[in-house]
Amino acid sequence: MRNLTKVIGSIVLGFLCVIVLSGPSAYAGSLWNDSGSAASMYSDRKARIVGDTVTIIISEKSSANRVGKANNNKSTSTKMDAGVGIFSGLAEANASNSDEFTASGSIVNSNTVSARMTAQVLEVKPNGNLVISGSQSIKQNGEEQKITVSGIIRIEDITADNTILSSAIGDAKIQIDGKGPISNKQRQGIISQIFNFLF
Repeated sequence: MRNLTKVIGSIVLGFLCVIVLSGPSAYAGSLWNDSGSAASMYSDRKARIVGDTVTIIISEKSSANRVGKANNNKSTSTKMDAGVGIFSGLAEANASNSDEFTASGSIVNSNTVSARMTAQVLEVKPNGNLVISGSQSIKQNGEEQKITVSGIIRIEDITADNTILSSAIGDAKIQIDGKGPISNKQRQGIISQIFNFLF
């Protein structure tokens, strides 16, 4: 009887092993992303590698004021007495010349740019700095405004929420282009440009 019980137990155990081995396999998965900039559960989700994105907060203000003035005055006077002797035929003569130049000019320029946009990491330098570039285009009522930003940033300057100020971008190039009826009206006409070039 004991032998029969052992045989039945062996058959049942073998049958269970077959079922377990033939079923779908299970594995333990990670609770966080194991690739990219979030590979470490102890670090912030900052841009670190090529392809990552970083949000740029553009807050730039510049002003220039220049005043120039030039004044030049020059005058000459020449007098020749009447001739004597063999030159008695020459009459008294006077000559004078005056030259005056005055010029003045002033330039006042002020620019303010505020925007928020996202750029992508294009390259990681050997020292860990990131080369970024990005553009943002907004079109409304026939007017289009395009902002392009590029430069080099340090990972240390990126905040915990993956943003960076435009003032922290090295070799920064911030370009703003506008197209549309209003932008065209703000440009000088061709005739005005020709006169400015000639005069």
